[in-house]
Amino acid sequence: MLLDRQTFLVKERAELMRLTDRYDIFDPETGEPIGFAEEKISGFAKLLRLVISKQLIPTTIVVQEDEASEPVITIKRGLTLLRSKVDVIDKNQTPVGFFKSKLFSLGGGFTVHNAAGEQIANVQGNWKGWDFKLLDMSGQELGRVNKKWAGAIKEIFTSADNYMISLSDEVGSNPGLAALLLAAGLAIDIVFKEANT
Repeated sequence: MLLDRQTFLVKERAELMRLTDRYDIFDPETGEPIGFAEEKISGFAKLLRLVISKQLIPTTIVVQEDEASEPVITIKRGLTLLRSKVDVIDKNQTPVGFFKSKLFSLGGGFTVHNAAGEQIANVQGNWKGWDFKLLDMSGQELGRVNKKWAGAIKEIFTSADNYMISLSDEVGSNPGLAALLLAAGLAIDIVFKEANT
C-alpha cells in the first residue's frame, strides 16, 4: 500500500506547454512505480492559466496507487490571494487535515494542521533550494523533502522537479499522518515552487 511506506521518489512529468501537472511516485530503492498523482481542473480553469498565474486559481491533485485505481488522498487548494490553504482528504472523502502557507518565510514554509484544525507540524524550507524539513511542534523531525537533480537539459527547458520524501519511523506507524506528510511533500511543489513557472 502506498501509505504504508516511509520513502517516496516523486518525479514530475516533463511536458512542454502543459496546463496541468502530473507526478509519478516510485519506491526509491527498487525504482518500482508505487503511485501516481495528477492535477484535475476544469477546462475553464485551464484557459484561465493562460492569462492568470496558476498560483491564484483553485486546483485539485488526486493521488492514486496507479492511474486506474481509486484516489488514496486528494489535495485541494482554493482561491489564493495572500496565503494558500491546502486541504487533504482521504479515500473515504473524510478530511485528514490542511496546510496554511506562511505570510512571511525566507525559504518557504507552511503549517500542518490535523482535521480538528490543531497545528501539529511545520514545514520549513531552506533558502538555498529544495530542502524542506517536516517538524512537529516540539521541533522533532518527522521527515524531509529533498530535490533530486533531473539533468541539465530537463532542468533548463522544463519546470519538472524530482524530489525525495522521507518520513521518520514514528510516522510510518500512523497512516493518517503519513498521508498528511506525503501530501505536504506534494504541496511544496503546488504552493511554493510552481509559483515561479
